[in-house]
Amino acid sequence: MAVDSRRTRPLWATAAAVLAAAALSACGSGGDAAAAPTPSSATPSSAATPTDVAPPPIKGKLRGYGTVRQLSETADLVVRGEVEAAGFRVDEVLRAATGSTVRAGARITLATLPTGVPDLANMSTLEAGQVVVLYLAQDPAAPTFRTLSGDFGVFDLNGSGAEAVATTRSQTMAVSGLNAEDPAASGHGFRTTLGQLRAVAAQAK
Repeated sequence: MAVDSRRTRPLWATAAAVLAAAALSACGSGGDAAAAPTPSSATPSSAATPTDVAPPPIKGKLRGYGTVRQLSETADLVVRGEVEAAGFRVDEVLRAATGSTVRAGARITLATLPTGVPDLANMSTLEAGQVVVLYLAQDPAAPTFRTLSGDFGVFDLNGSGAEAVATTRSQTMAVSGLNAEDPAASGHGFRTTLGQLRAVAAQAK
């Protein structure tokens, strides 16, 4: 039995159209998938967040001292005397580094701590007429001296002779003992005598 070609032609055309539409659909979906961003590119890296950046280090932080012995062994010069308007009059040298030319009767120039030191705002000021024992560091580039860590290196004197009372200038920036630290006295200042300061300075290495 012969098949009428006029009846089968619409069926072939319909089938071809369906196949073409399926092919176009497959191509379109593949292109969309290729254009989609990957999770790694869409999500920023946690390593780049500002919270992971370490803060800059604090500069100029002062060293703390626990004992008079530590002050004595660190200082280039330990002197007793009086603060003057133009400097400091040395009445006694308790200890001096090798090569020092400072002697009793000399006048030395005192310098302040460098600007920018965090603890500078809490430091006291040496004023004319004050009688003190100073633990000093010499400036390697100039003929001047600075007290060790600001108030740590200042003892106020009251009285005369070996029994004169020597008291730390600050209560918080102060040693707590002569040769060994006293945790109970930390933060409360320290009191001793001029004679004891002399003895520790004489024994310092």
